[in-house]
Amino acid sequence: MSKAGAWGLGGAGLVLLLDQASKWLLLTAVMAPPRAIEVTGFFNVVPVWNRGVSFGLFGAQALSPWVFIGISAAIAAALTVWLVRAGTWFEAAAIGLILGGAIGNIVDRLVHGAVFDFLDFHVAGYHWPAFNLADSAITMGALLLVADSLFLARRRHT
Repeated sequence: MSKAGAWGLGGAGLVLLLDQASKWLLLTAVMAPPRAIEVTGFFNVVPVWNRGVSFGLFGAQALSPWVFIGISAAIAAALTVWLVRAGTWFEAAAIGLILGGAIGNIVDRLVHGAVFDFLDFHVAGYHWPAFNLADSAITMGALLLVADSLFLARRRHT
């Protein structure tokens, strides 16, 4: 494994640790009993159990959490292979963010049967679907990969 891959794997571990620690803290201390907490006029902390995929899609179909665990585990395995082969620090960091977030949500499904989401942003009565730190890491990693492929990869090949 390259140094970049090792750092990316460490980043994935850090994302997993921070994600699970935030969920544990909210579930055991902040949200006991479960309730919505208004933080600002546009942000709340709310307990939401996501039984589907991103933004709760397919949650109403009553699919077993094992279906999502299996799909997520296969994706995490592919990401691990990609991470080990990562050629740059930037690519490894992006993949590490996605991998750590994916594993964080797998842990939720294994422990709770659903993913615990709690960050609720809203404007003028319209709410973005609740999400968590793992989801944020996945999104940031994906955006970094897109930026890498659009802007940085071209520079490396010219």
